[in-house]
Amino acid sequence: MLIRPAEAADLARMLELNNAAVPAVNELTADEMAWFLDVSHCCLVAELPGSTAVRPMALLVGLDGPGVPYESANYGWFAERYERFLYVDRVVVEPSVYRLGVGRAFYEIFAQSANGHTHLCAEVNTVPRNDRSLAFHDALGFEALGEFSGEGPVETAAKVVMMYARPLG
Repeated sequence: MLIRPAEAADLARMLELNNAAVPAVNELTADEMAWFLDVSHCCLVAELPGSTAVRPMALLVGLDGPGVPYESANYGWFAERYERFLYVDRVVVEPSVYRLGVGRAFYEIFAQSANGHTHLCAEVNTVPRNDRSLAFHDALGFEALGEFSGEGPVETAAKVVMMYARPLG
């Protein structure tokens, strides 16, 4: 697997990967994906070398925190708790390359970019439930900090996430 920084030429494929993964991640427009590429601290794609059509099979969008003008309740939750953090906004891996270590490699590369950041932060859906991602974050040593819904009470929300953090450094 070749992991490299995402480029503008990858945007259409990144959008395709992202939107195929809904509801594990939120659907995006082309403009929103381009915005993420512009403001990200770390935006990566993974390709499978040797295939006839080399194209991204996975992506990670990582943001610096706090300070990005991002209207996300989840990002804001971490910004209220940490002075300096790295935030995994989304990771999408095409099912055909599951279990090849792409997610772990993405997280390692992103964590290596820490410069004064104290935590690597992410959230994972519990409603609708994303068991694969919950197990992944547990296996990587993330601490589950509790459930959160930017929509209101967790008990009645259509979308609920588990907030995760792992110390850096």
